[in-house]
Amino acid sequence: MKTSALIFGHNKYAIEIAKNVQYKYKDISIFKKNTENSNAELEKYNVELFDLSDSWDDLESKHDMKNSIVFCVLENEAENIFLTISLHSTFEDLKIVALAKNKEATHKLNMAGASKVIPMEQTTASIICNMLEKPIVTEVLHEILYEKSNLKIAQIEIPENNCFNEKYPSDIEWSKEHGIIVLSIIHDDMSSEFIYSSKAKHHAIKKGDIFVVIGYDADIKEFEKFIGGGICQ
Repeated sequence: MKTSALIFGHNKYAIEIAKNVQYKYKDISIFKKNTENSNAELEKYNVELFDLSDSWDDLESKHDMKNSIVFCVLENEAENIFLTISLHSTFEDLKIVALAKNKEATHKLNMAGASKVIPMEQTTASIICNMLEKPIVTEVLHEILYEKSNLKIAQIEIPENNCFNEKYPSDIEWSKEHGIIVLSIIHDDMSSEFIYSSKAKHHAIKKGDIFVVIGYDADIKEFEKFIGGGICQ
């Protein structure tokens, strides 16, 4: 049982992760680079300074690394990858969860030794951060983050030729028909709504809408083919 969460990054992702895991871990520490700006929301946690060196002696002296989980959420992609490589090479059995902004970064972080990589586009990441306060979504995300699960989070845009024919999101049994769960819809003005909110229920699906979905990789790929090919069944 891991007892400590070590979050590298002093930004909005660190804030939301800290909020989400504080019930699970006895100790939470936020690691801030000298070049990162201070954030008042993170000051209630234990904040430590660090630099991207190959030596983690100070970290090991202060924290029980065998009973810690690490989150790598630096906004600079190259630095986040280097951080993951450095931590993994020093602490071979360390559980490392890393955030990636695209598929290329996901591949690099997997190669760098991350135990779990959550790929997110910027807009998807913001929505997920907001949803972490919802108990049901938190439970699903908990499984994605901490368990050996094949569940993925994806962002899928509705093309011009699609099979929904102005249907409303609540009219479709997403899980039964497509094997996925639709969490939110991002509109063309980049505003977002939960799938079962009052506004979403009265918003007919149209070209340009972006679905934030959870599902298994194979089901997500099949759904992408379904809407991309315009093949209605």
